Amino acid sequence: MYDGLGRPGRNDECWCGSGKKYKKCHLTFDDKLQALYDEGYEVPPRDLLKTPEDIEGIKRSAKINIGVLDMVSERIGEGVNTLEIDQWIYDYTVEHGAIPADLDYEGFPNSVCTSINEVVCHGIPSKSDVLTSGDIVNVDCSTILDGYFSDSSRMFCIGEVSPERKRLVEETKAALEAGLAAIKPWGFLGDIGAAVKAHAASCGFSVVREFGGHGIGFEFHEDPFVSHVSQAGTGMILVPGLVFTIEPMINAGGQAIDMSDPNGWTVRTKDRSDSAQWEVQLVITEEGYELLSW
Repeated sequence: MYDGLGRPGRNDECWCGSGKKYKKCHLTFDDKLQALYDEGYEVPPRDLLKTPEDIEGIKRSAKINIGVLDMVSERIGEGVNTLEIDQWIYDYTVEHGAIPADLDYEGFPNSVCTSINEVVCHGIPSKSDVLTSGDIVNVDCSTILDGYFSDSSRMFCIGEVSPERKRLVEETKAALEAGLAAIKPWGFLGDIGAAVKAHAASCGFSVVREFGGHGIGFEFHEDPFVSHVSQAGTGMILVPGLVFTIEPMINAGGQAIDMSDPNGWTVRTKDRSDSAQWEVQLVITEEGYELLSW
């Protein structure tokens, strides 16, 4: 096979672990993958695809991740500092038998990223970052449960938010939804980013290029990289079983970013315009997609 992983005999057990004979499980599926590869398309290796058992494991992890964000939505508000949010998330995750994936990931010091106003992503929680009326903040958390990773983020508007900021938050979510609407099983990954970019541009906003979505499930970050400024009809084939995030970071001003913060993590817009982000995790199915974490 194209991915070097070998191919069972017709009457052997299928590689996916279903217990079925290969000819009654993935034989036709593998033929389709090989044909696409032979035609020059980018096809994910089969060990990147998640089985139904894997998807159930990811869903159990995601249940905690979703619960974390639901809990934050009930508590967040004026006067809360982002270190408090970090503690809420750590406590909730651990109490549910899981691990915050952010904590100590490549040296990241906290359990969550909290990105306020002009911060694009990777904001580090701090006692001195006190939320005030008018702020917009992204809370981005990830969970590990029994070796399975889940990941999603939401935007929160604090107190009385300006119409401009509210519109940025709402249209960023709409851009993500446009990306979801562009998904077709056996279609192209690039269709997603093209739809996101088109919606953002129609609103007069710009899309960050340096960061994007990513494969996830067995590891925090897997292939493919999910660009939000891609071209339609390009990129990896959206094969059923492929799990990844869509998480556009959309700026009210220019798309350029500033990564010069001494902490080595926090990313801001170069022009200090506001930025917003929503993130979901999904799996490609034969019918379309299924949301796993949001």
